[in-house]
Formats: sequence, structure tokens, C-alpha cells
Amino acid sequence: MSYVPSLKKLYLEQVVPELVRSRGYKNKHEVPRLVKISLNTGIDAEADKNQIADIARDLTAIAGQKPVLARSRKAIANFKLKPNQITGCHVTLRGASMWEFLYRLMAVSIPTIRDFRGVGSKLDGQGNYNLGITDHTIFPEISMENIKKHIGLDITIVTTARTDDEGRELLRLLGMPFRRVEPQVAAPKTNAAA
Repeated sequence: MSYVPSLKKLYLEQVVPELVRSRGYKNKHEVPRLVKISLNTGIDAEADKNQIADIARDLTAIAGQKPVLARSRKAIANFKLKPNQITGCHVTLRGASMWEFLYRLMAVSIPTIRDFRGVGSKLDGQGNYNLGITDHTIFPEISMENIKKHIGLDITIVTTARTDDEGRELLRLLGMPFRRVEPQVAAPKTNAAA
């Protein structure tokens, strides 16, 4: 028997039936699902080989697979950029590693953010969710002794949802800690001309 990640098991056993019930899908293949998760970070133009190796090592520890280094195509003098210079690195997760990373992100990493009140609930208009992390040390895989520079991460969760509402409901049922929006209460009107 093959290994099924716990979040995928939750998706198959609880999220799919709940989405079919609430959205009225006639076929289980209409239910939105996760396609991939992309992690991306930029690298300074002045970074030396040791800094690049450290960033790649940290992204490897976070994602569980080796990142691809992105290189510049042409020189841009204003940005001190030369051709074929390393400008960033990225990882694309699919399958079991995608489900495991999402579980660790939602259950362990995001709640360790200081003064955490939830993540924003805005999607990109096509059912995909983008999340910016300003400090990569929220991940437990990163050891603080080896950190010379804090890096930020862009995390993109790609789904098959057709609308933002479908994608938001899918992620909410999976456990994404969205920020609660409190209803605005109108201030009572006072009678100034008394």
C-alpha cells in the first residue's frame, strides 16, 4: 500500500464531500483540487557564491528538493546586472511533497509568525493563492546558527478552481488560517442641532 499524506487524506475524505454538498457539483472531477505549489526567492546582484549557496541550501531544506537557479538574460546597467548572473531561485512542488509542504506551512510555520492574526483572503482572480513570507526562519527546518541573511519567499498555491470563491473555500476547508473579517458597525448618529 502506498503512502498517502494526511492532508490529502483529509481532502479526499472530508473536503471533497463538503464541496460537493455546498457547491452542488454533479461530478467529483468538478471539485477544485491543488495542482502545484511554487516557492520563489530573489537573490541580490552583488551576492557572492557563498550567499547563493546558503540561500539554495535553505530553500532545499524548506521544500525538500533542490531549487533551480534563475539567471538574467541580458545586462541592465541601472540594476548592476550582467548577462547570465544568478538573480533568484525557485522550486515547484507536486504530488506528495506538495501536500506535505502545505500541511507544514499551515500547521507549523504560519502560526509561529509574531502577532499572527491570519493570512489575507484575497486570491488572484483565477482561484490561485499567493502568499508572501518576509522571513524564512519561520520554518522549523532552518537553524538560526547558520543564518547570515534573512530572505523572503513568495509562495503560490495553484488550484483548478474557476473562481476565487471556490479556491478560498477549498483552502479554508483544508485549514488555511484566513484572517477573520469583523463586520463594520455603523456609529450611532447624534443629533447635533438640539
